[in-house]
Amino acid sequence: MPALSDGTSLPDVGFGTYPLRGDEGTQAVLSALDLGYRLIDTAVNYQNEDAVGRALAQTDVPRDEIVVTTKIPGRDHGFDETLASFDRSAAALGLDVIDLYLIHWPNPSVDKYVDTFRAMVRLKEEGRVRSVGVSNFTPEFLTRVADATGVMPAVNQVEIHPFFPQTELRAFHAEHGIVTEAWSPLGKAAPVKESAPVAEAAQAHGVTPAQVILRWHLQLGAVPIPKSGNPGRQRENLDLAGFTLTDDEVAAITALGRPDGRLFDGDPNTHEEM
Repeated sequence: MPALSDGTSLPDVGFGTYPLRGDEGTQAVLSALDLGYRLIDTAVNYQNEDAVGRALAQTDVPRDEIVVTTKIPGRDHGFDETLASFDRSAAALGLDVIDLYLIHWPNPSVDKYVDTFRAMVRLKEEGRVRSVGVSNFTPEFLTRVADATGVMPAVNQVEIHPFFPQTELRAFHAEHGIVTEAWSPLGKAAPVKESAPVAEAAQAHGVTPAQVILRWHLQLGAVPIPKSGNPGRQRENLDLAGFTLTDDEVAAITALGRPDGRLFDGDPNTHEEM
């Protein structure tokens, strides 16, 4: 379990909930919890905090064993706006305390992410949030919020998969005590699973290509957050302890990285979501 700089920790693998909504979303989260997932990742913009909240209310898993993450949308950036957004998220989730609270995108043209993070630090000081972090931040943005608030984000959730391994950003995280979380860790529709290094490692270890990619994340020190509404795939994505990739296999998979490896035009310097 990766340790965060604030003394808390995260499970090795999380469960992503986008775009699972309604009863389908609730059942998917209940299935994930039953199978052993203990890190549940949602966001205001996923429009499923209510579905996640219903699963949390129905599960037999003790609340203190579950790390619940949600994210502030761009339209709620700003100090007072963040406090109000938190209240809405907590109500939708049915929680008094949110375990990990993230800024979803920095939206630099709006330039309110520092004030947003100040409000998040206030929520942490009040005990309403256990850990504060960000998503899709660059080293420049991370440094700016840390300089302004005295608090370095504990987590940065970013796009990472074999076609976009984010080597330099991960090195910055390691240097500054930031835990890396990986969204779209399997590369979605990109042909990552069919690539030779992944396929060869899967055959060598008797596992699936998806398991190879998720194991690669773990060995890089990242926390992958795969999404699946299928219980069989949920189980497969969590079953990563029975094998270890060799250093050569890890290097070969990382070498799949390409300059245009992003899944879409998601450069945090230009891409913005409200």
